Order: sequence, then structure tokens, then C-alpha cells
Amino acid sequence: MSKFKQADLNKVKTVSLRRRKSKASITSFGRPTSLIGADSFFENLPENLKAADLKAFIKHVVRARKKNRPFHVLMGAHVIKVGLSPIIIDLMEKSIITGISMNSAGLIHDLEVSFIGRTSEDVQAGLADGSFGMANDTGEYFNGVVDLAESRKIGLGEAAGRYINSSNVLYKDYSLFAAANRLGLPATVHLVVGADIVHQQPGFKAGPAAEASYCDFKILASILGPADKGGVVANIGSAVVLPEVFLKALTVSRNLHKGRRNITTANFDMISHYRPMMNVVSRPTANGGHGYNFIGHHEIMIPLLAWGLKSYMGKNIKDYGVKK
Repeated sequence: MSKFKQADLNKVKTVSLRRRKSKASITSFGRPTSLIGADSFFENLPENLKAADLKAFIKHVVRARKKNRPFHVLMGAHVIKVGLSPIIIDLMEKSIITGISMNSAGLIHDLEVSFIGRTSEDVQAGLADGSFGMANDTGEYFNGVVDLAESRKIGLGEAAGRYINSSNVLYKDYSLFAAANRLGLPATVHLVVGADIVHQQPGFKAGPAAEASYCDFKILASILGPADKGGVVANIGSAVVLPEVFLKALTVSRNLHKGRRNITTANFDMISHYRPMMNVVSRPTANGGHGYNFIGHHEIMIPLLAWGLKSYMGKNIKDYGVKK
């Protein structure tokens, strides 16, 4: 027992998630686009700077998928908050995205969207009176995922998909984890204890949650084996956690699997950060592969990426013009 005083979480006051004001709703979420005009748009982009990079990255993804190599996507929670879940799910359903990894904030937002169709509270207002992150429903959903992961000896991501799909929820069609589970795709969750709202609540089970997240780390390391042989990994909106997890999981993969490296990576974010540039774009591709960095708002860049991916998937591979 520690000699230092600890806050008693059993005394915290929680609130109802349904009564909590949320800033993001499924009514404002994006929708998958048709392919009308996509060919003309992308073919007529200038062959310079980031326009050329975007087309090259899209072609790398398509080449990888044509050769049955993975396109694995790391995502921060902001991807869900700005309404991109339907667009990511569409790419999963079309066998373009082959797996996802998120921080546990991503799981929290996905659970809230699945159960009530809304997410993202007013942090400033809740911080002032101590109610920030105290929605008891969210804690109960998260604990349900952890309990399932512990009982089945599976990762948090797989448990989340099973939990949502087996629950009577109205909005599971908007859930990234439910979609991954339905499609048989890997989904992993990477936990930082103390960083998420559910950790403030008395019911949080730190040990089992961390153990399930550790399982997901090993799943990600396994995925990166084939990704390192001509596959693609993109990081969307995670500045610290997922770039760090990715670098360690890739190290494990390379420790276990020797040979030539040929991974393509890309980072999509609103500003340039050190860790994504080093841990996603530069270091993994230094001994073979290609690394790209794109700066822009997710709610614009990711639909644009998806539009291009769906357009180029229908083209003949010999016309891609991408160096092997």
C-alpha cells in the first residue's frame, strides 16, 4: 500500500450521458461519395508537390491491395468527432482498409456514437464544475468491453466490436469497431492509463483493460509483418500515442521477421508534429519504402483520400506509374 494519499474515486459524482450536452451528432456526419467526376479531378491535378504526393500515395495503397497486402489505418479520436466514421467504414466494406488501430479515446467516442448517436462534450464547461468525463453510461459501456475482453481473452478492439454488435443499440451502423467485427477485420485499441475520461470513474478496471490493450499491441505487431513487405500504414490525427505504439510494434515485427523492407506510410494531420514525422513517415521507411506527410483538416482530406482510393481501385495496375 502506498504511503501517499490517493483520491477516492468512489466519491465522485457521475451524470447521465443522455442528459449531457454533446457537440457532435450523427446528423452532421459525412457520407461516402460517388465516383462521379473523380477520375477527371485526380488526373487533372498538377504533378507537383502535395498533389503529386497524394496521387502517388493513393496508387501505393491500390497496388498494395491488388497484391493482397494490408492497408492499416491508425486513427486519433478526432476522426470520429468530425464525422468521418461512415467514410472509413465504406473503405472497410470495399476491402480497401484492412484494419484499424485507435487510442482508447477513439473507443470511447465510438461507444457513445453507437449507443446514443452523439459524442464530444464541452470540456471547458465540465472542467469548471468537475463534471467533465463523468457520464456514467460511458463508463458502463467501456467496462462492458473490458469485461468481455477479459472473459474471452481477446483484445479491446475485438471485444468492442462484439460488445456493440451483440447489444441493442440504435446506431451500430456508425461504429468503426462494430464494422470491423462484422467484416472480420482486426481492430486494436491502445490504452494510456489516466488519459481518458473513464479512468476517472470508480468502476474502471485498470488491470484487465491494460492486459487487453497489450493483447492488441501484439496483434498490431503481427499485422505489421506483411505490411512491411509491400503494405501501407496511414496515421490520421494521432500526434503521440499511436506513432509511439506503431514504432514499437514495427520493431517487434522486424525483430521476428527479417528481410527486405518495403512499407509505405503516410501521416495526415492538421499541423506538423515531431513524432508522426519521425515515427511514421521517416524512420520506418529509411531502409526501404516511401513516406508521405499531408497537412490539412481531416474533414476535407480524408473524404478526398477516400474518393481517390475508390476511383483508382478500378484502374489497371500497369497504368499506376508507381515505383516498386
